Amino acid sequence: MKTCFVIMGYGKKTDPTLGKTYDLDKTYHNIIKPAVEKAGFICVRSDEILESGTIDKNMYALLIHADLCIADITTFNPNAIYELGIRHAAKPFSTIVMKEKDGNIPFDLSHNKIFTYSHMGEDIGFTETNRCVDALTKLITEVDRIGEVDSPLFHHIRGMQPYVLPEDEYGQIIKDLANKENSLFALVEAAKQEMAKSNFLEAKKHWKKASEKVENDAYYIQQWALSTYKDKTVELYLALPDALNIIKKLEPENRNTTDPETLGITGAIYKRMWLEDKDKVGFLDLAIEYYKRGFTISQDYYTGENYALCLDLKSEITIDEEEKIYFKYSAKQTRKEIIYVIKKLKNDEDFEKRSDLKWIYATSANCYFSAKDEENFNRSNDKFYSLNPADWEIETYKDGLSRLEKIKNT
Repeated sequence: MKTCFVIMGYGKKTDPTLGKTYDLDKTYHNIIKPAVEKAGFICVRSDEILESGTIDKNMYALLIHADLCIADITTFNPNAIYELGIRHAAKPFSTIVMKEKDGNIPFDLSHNKIFTYSHMGEDIGFTETNRCVDALTKLITEVDRIGEVDSPLFHHIRGMQPYVLPEDEYGQIIKDLANKENSLFALVEAAKQEMAKSNFLEAKKHWKKASEKVENDAYYIQQWALSTYKDKTVELYLALPDALNIIKKLEPENRNTTDPETLGITGAIYKRMWLEDKDKVGFLDLAIEYYKRGFTISQDYYTGENYALCLDLKSEITIDEEEKIYFKYSAKQTRKEIIYVIKKLKNDEDFEKRSDLKWIYATSANCYFSAKDEENFNRSNDKFYSLNPADWEIETYKDGLSRLEKIKNT
């Protein structure tokens, strides 16, 4: 998930030119945070992670590194204005400036498009809150999509180069914040960094803590379950039941559950349980059931490829010749459908910006490999590796190809 860092004052602040007092926490909790999260970002304000309101190295790092920044300059809080200047100096785009509608706008910012809202002082009206959340959500989505320069510095001085924070420095800052365990944002960022290094032992600890902070959050529970069965410090026969107990918090067995990620992870656990003990065919049947539901409900390509693979595996062990033919045919038709789904995705103008791009190419490579389409397989395979997948992602991809190779040779 992408991150939005929010710049603004806290609590009740008075506008020096108007003499009006605004409760800025109401703006943050009623408008900014709901809109940011609705747009699919993690929202973080400095007081949620830092022990001091003053700007320090951690705050500089988050301010510069965030995918999106929202600066509410209502009451012209000096810290907020200063931090906005730092953001504009470091990043050419994805900064939104907002302000309560009354009062003048400083000249240096008057050339920027500013999102305005109406604040009653102690609170914000229900109708205005709903309007702002919807409008700000749309603005965030658009700003993130187009990546247009919104920094005055980068707009006027075309030769400027954005500052890039060294990954190791950012990683250490996130690790330090996560160790304090008081920041959901830091826990999530640390978990993702550990997963990128294939350190699932530490990743699952962070996801567990994040899940405990936000009860019943599907994403955190899914990642906790995934990291649990990927953790090689624990024997697989022990890790898999643990992962299953975690994902069951989302009730995948409930027919009303439609989240493809929940269904896909549940299917993956049962598939691995069968691979650990092939006498227990019921596990493979459950994997097929969950993968099929995930693919049928949402046409999720990755779940679909795993569904096709399990059908192939089922065809290998069934004795009935008619069933064998049925499973092989169903797997083949499913992969044709997956290729069609992926081709439709590629028609989207923002296709290359998708966060799941590597898995799209991994899936299409698997499908083309199974169909013995060497040209398209090589193209998809090269695309997958060009996106710098993590070691565990490469291992997962190769494992799938290895199983397809065995099936193809039988």
